[in-house]
Amino acid sequence: MAKKVVVLGGGTGTYTVLSGLKKYPVDITAIVTMADSGGSARKERDEFGMLPVSDVRKALLALSPEGGDEGFLRDLFNYRFSEGVGVEGTTFGNLFLIALTNTLGSQEKAIEEASRILRIKGRVLPVTLEETNLVAEYDEGITVVGEHQIDEPHHDGRLAIRRVYLLPQPQANPKAIEAIKEADVIVIGPGDLYTSLLPTLLVGGIAEAVRESRALKVFILNLMSKYGQTHGFTASRYLAVLEEHLQTPFTHVLISTKKPPLEVLQYYATSENSFPIENDLREDRYVLVTGDFLSDRTFRPEPGDKLKRSLLRHDPEKLAKALMEVIERKEG
Repeated sequence: MAKKVVVLGGGTGTYTVLSGLKKYPVDITAIVTMADSGGSARKERDEFGMLPVSDVRKALLALSPEGGDEGFLRDLFNYRFSEGVGVEGTTFGNLFLIALTNTLGSQEKAIEEASRILRIKGRVLPVTLEETNLVAEYDEGITVVGEHQIDEPHHDGRLAIRRVYLLPQPQANPKAIEAIKEADVIVIGPGDLYTSLLPTLLVGGIAEAVRESRALKVFILNLMSKYGQTHGFTASRYLAVLEEHLQTPFTHVLISTKKPPLEVLQYYATSENSFPIENDLREDRYVLVTGDFLSDRTFRPEPGDKLKRSLLRHDPEKLAKALMEVIERKEG
């Protein structure tokens, strides 16, 4: 029987993990954040009264076939309008999911139908079906409301985040809880700590389900720190924040040891105030899986995309191979 792998998070990090895992004989469930409030998510919330769909779309695309007719649909879903009043910066996939929701009467049904159309391998579940906003409290008494305001801060990005929470407090999608309970392996990361990973774990019932699960708990460390969220963080601080919320330790941590090109590091340092994350983890506490998990590609923004994106990313195939070795060792 195929091992059940649950991937929690959102954005590019989750997309990367799913893209690699779909090529292996595992039963995949992606549980994605619903706290997005930037870019097209603002329109989806304000104009259509919907939960944000971008993280759902990315997960659907990651799990869809890359060739043939489905590959064409995949490209179509990923098409981003670079002009046009009201649609500039929006993807066709987001608009399609909005139309499906209006036609079928619920986002849950829309995701199921889009999954069928794209013939995805696995399932994509919103972590919650309830409206919510992310709130962050910083040093010096600053409070910021909205994922996009935290993700691209207008305040001093060196300030430490003291606390994040969801308002109103949503309850978990029951299907997400069920998937976590049945999982053999739970994967968290890579992804922005405070705007992708924690908004998933803060949903009522999720952290408890992860804590009670007997699955392997795997964290994939980010490649770079993020100004405004994790400035100056080492690997142990990432783990400390996550484990404080989960109230349970991870069993495995995947860390890429390949150094990015010098010119890319210089760009990150000067333009993003972002730096490689020091690995200060102890091997007696976690199973450390290290190696070259870095993509050889340097990613550039798409036309019409108004949000900041990572230039450096993990390699889907390298990550999936390392994860499968973890899974196979458990079987042995």
